[in-house]
Formats: sequence, C-alpha cells, structure tokens
Amino acid sequence: MAKQPHLLVEEGDVHDIALIPGNPDRVDRIADQCDDAELVSENREYRIVNAEYEGCELTICSTGIGCPSAAIAVEELHTVGVDTVIRVGTCGALQTDIEIGDMVVATGAAKEEGTSKRYESETYPAVPDYETLTALVDSAEARDETVQVGPIVSDDAFYNESDAYVEDWEEAELLAIEMEAAAVFSLARRRGMRAGAICTADGNLVEGTQKGADSDEELPEKAKNNVGRAISIALDTVTRL
Repeated sequence: MAKQPHLLVEEGDVHDIALIPGNPDRVDRIADQCDDAELVSENREYRIVNAEYEGCELTICSTGIGCPSAAIAVEELHTVGVDTVIRVGTCGALQTDIEIGDMVVATGAAKEEGTSKRYESETYPAVPDYETLTALVDSAEARDETVQVGPIVSDDAFYNESDAYVEDWEEAELLAIEMEAAAVFSLARRRGMRAGAICTADGNLVEGTQKGADSDEELPEKAKNNVGRAISIALDTVTRL
C-alpha cells in the first residue's frame, strides 16, 4: 500500500485508536501526557505522533480547521487501519449556563457544514457510537470531572455565525458549536469506525464572547487548564476501549 497522500503514513505506521485534535500544537500537548512519544509524519495541517498511555498504544493526529480537512484525516486513518477516532478540541458555548472552560461531550452534531452532505443526506444523523460516548462520560466521572453531555453543531462559516443563527441554535438546546465533529461522526459511521468528541468551551456566543484562539496559550486561563483535563479524559477513554 502506498503512503497516504496527506498524512504520509501507510499501514503499520499508526495504532488502532487515534486522538484527533484540530491544532497541530495540541498534538504535542497530548503527547506530553503520554510515554514513548515519537513523531511519525508532518505535512500541511497534519502532525502525527505515536505514543503510549498507561500501557495502551495510541496515535495522535491533528486535522486542521474544518470538516474538509478532518474528513481527509479520517479517511486516510481508516485506510491504514485506525478503527477509533476521538476528537479533542475547543468549542463555543451556545447556552448561557455553559461557562468558558466547561467541557462538552457530544451526543451528536448538527450538519451546518457541507462535507458530510457530499457523502450522505443531511437527514442522516451525525452521532458518535455508543461505546465511545459512554467511555468518555465514564472516564470523566471516574476523574470526578463535570462534563456537559448533549448535542452540538458543526459549522463551516466561522465569521458568519450571526445573532439569528446563534439564537436558533440556542433555542434548539444545542450545547456548543465547533467545526469538525459532524464529518468525523458521519464518516466514522460509514466506514465502520468508532468515534467520539470532547471539547472545551473557549467562549460563549450567546454571551458575546466569541470562540477562537490561535494557540492554547492564548485561551482564557480556565479554558487552557481544562483543555488539559479534557485531554486526560480522552486518554483515559483510550484505556476503556
């Protein structure tokens, strides 16, 4: 099998379970909580590291921003043998009671994006598999961590999230907004993979604190700290799968 054109990996280069943050720098932050971390490849927005956590082998692969690049990552990871992907990222809260730094485990993602619609009807659900979803929640509870659990929305247009959109999402009781989960969930289901997502709120769109930071160091202090806690929950989840 030839190397995948974007991830630059082939079968045998990566492990069965992959944590998939968006930001390449977050790959290193996850690796810092692991043992025996080794850079596998780096190309464009994709940085891949193999590591070990509590005796479990895993791969960490960044996906960049948005569903198109996330879909490329999931497709190529699947091709080389990955069977489980867990998104670890940030999001913008859509409910007034979700504070900056709160962690959200997604039970599904509304398809306000175009990538998954190239694969299937938007009426088909973008949802994690039950085993991964449950393992994320169980890992949080085992750490005495509080996580919000519920549906989110994945959107393509970061700078076009108008007040009307935000109000509609809030009224629909969607917890948060980010840019990758809908494609990750949809593709994983179609490819026979397991998938989940845990994200940390770095802003609240209802309250007018816009999400988005160039790096973890630029996040509000609570969000920066809780990204690390979300990473720990995701890593513990690997040991449960």
